[in-house]
Amino acid sequence: MNVMKGAIILCVLFISLTLHAQDTLSTFHRQASQNYKSLKPGKSKFMMRGYYHSGFESVTTGGETEYNFVSGSINPILMYKQSDKLFFEAEFAGAFEDGEFKWDMEYADMSYVINKYMTIRAGKFMLPFGVFIEKLHPAWINRLATNPLGFGHDGIAPSSDVGIELRGAFYTGSTKLNYQVYLINGPQLKDGSIEPGEAGMLKFGFMEDNNNNKTLGGRIGIFPFSNSMMEIGFSGMTGKVGSKKTIYENVKATLLAIDFSLVKNLDLMKSVIDIKGQYNYSRIGKANYLVPDNTTVYYNFNNVSNTYYTQLSVRPSLIDNDFLRKIEIVSRYSSLQAPEGALWEQNPKQFAIGLNYWIDWRTVLKMGYQTTNGLGDHDAQESISKNLFYLHWAMGF
Repeated sequence: MNVMKGAIILCVLFISLTLHAQDTLSTFHRQASQNYKSLKPGKSKFMMRGYYHSGFESVTTGGETEYNFVSGSINPILMYKQSDKLFFEAEFAGAFEDGEFKWDMEYADMSYVINKYMTIRAGKFMLPFGVFIEKLHPAWINRLATNPLGFGHDGIAPSSDVGIELRGAFYTGSTKLNYQVYLINGPQLKDGSIEPGEAGMLKFGFMEDNNNNKTLGGRIGIFPFSNSMMEIGFSGMTGKVGSKKTIYENVKATLLAIDFSLVKNLDLMKSVIDIKGQYNYSRIGKANYLVPDNTTVYYNFNNVSNTYYTQLSVRPSLIDNDFLRKIEIVSRYSSLQAPEGALWEQNPKQFAIGLNYWIDWRTVLKMGYQTTNGLGDHDAQESISKNLFYLHWAMGF
């Protein structure tokens, strides 16, 4: 009898312990499941893209030729997606300058998608003044190894700036339009106090404003055909550029641009043609500048500049031969007209021709020749005569 009672007690204890263990295990599973739900990854994603180029150049100026291997630059682009609506992007440029390797920030901005027609972004961003600077300048996208005249350092086309922008796209019938409207710190007027020979020029891309006035600008692009093979764009920006509490504080600048793009299959040639072009116009308000090395005598000039380029590339992408499909022929003509009477007056013309071999869709070998001629420095009435031959290798990643 005692044995029977003992057996019953042991069975009850075993059942109780088993039920308790199952309940504890079930509680553990529920808690683990809740922790997983609270700690599971969100929709954030990180990506690094960018591009690099290097090569060999032969430059002939005034009858003297220099041969150099060039390291080019590396441009990593960091992209972060916080959610389906919030994004961050930044590009850095690293290159050798004056014997040292230096980093610079091309742009860094945040974007928020309001709806399918509107996106707002803020920070330092590439300005949609035409399309070359914002979309076509990366080494593996630019069909040639150089920029057109007037684009880049000491150019008249703006590059980047700090501010806020609203952009998007929509349809009106079968016609597609895209738009950008922005408010930025704006370009700044060089008064000649630091670089006397550049008095009256604009400098772009500065982080801090030199006055309390902001520059308003924008671009609208029109695709007249339903297949989007052609785009025509109109850009403009205006605002005060002089430094506050100086005689230049009310000097205003107005910049305008027209750009054009056509990409079309030519079945007769079994090729794809790509035609691009842009015209820039800059008008800066009247101002008096000190004559260099003189503290009392001023001079002025009609501060109007313009520049343009046209470019044609042909690639036989539709033929059967695998080697010829990767070949591309490109040519470009560009011109710059700086103000007459300015110490930086110039009117060079430039012609470039190139032969590209596409290893894949984002890796290209470039071989080309470029010649630049025209008036250079105003004081010395020097003529520019510069010939460039290059071999470049550019890669997007």
